[in-house]
Amino acid sequence: MRARDLMTYPVLTCHVNDPLTAPASLMWNHDCGVVPVVNDEGKLTSIITDRDICMAAYTQGRPIGDLLVNSAMSTHAITATADASAEDLERLMAQHQVRRIPIVDGDGKPIGLVSMADLVIAAAQAGSTLREGRLVSTLAAIERPRASSKEAA
Repeated sequence: MRARDLMTYPVLTCHVNDPLTAPASLMWNHDCGVVPVVNDEGKLTSIITDRDICMAAYTQGRPIGDLLVNSAMSTHAITATADASAEDLERLMAQHQVRRIPIVDGDGKPIGLVSMADLVIAAAQAGSTLREGRLVSTLAAIERPRASSKEAA
């Protein structure tokens, strides 16, 4: 099974210089918790989550309409191509402790998104090559606490 078989598409995106209300509106209207962020060329630069938006508003003490996506988005997005195997996606999720992976084309433009939920749903289908035990291990790796800057201090 490949990313192209698992991914949600078409992918909704926002621009790096949009106000935070733009991805928040997409998330609300399309019942999702993440939006890929693109630059002027339409290439993926990052992702932004509903949590990123909430924490930016809290830590910056301003309404989300006054804040830009680039002030809240993650600093780096882990990506894969449409040819990536489900097992490769699982490894990336576990290694980088992420629940979602944007799928990009050869130009780095987002074409889809694969979530941990997509992998679980695929594993439940008859004939799936995904192993449930491996998915549990992947989820455990994603949820393992990371050392924060507070703890390192």
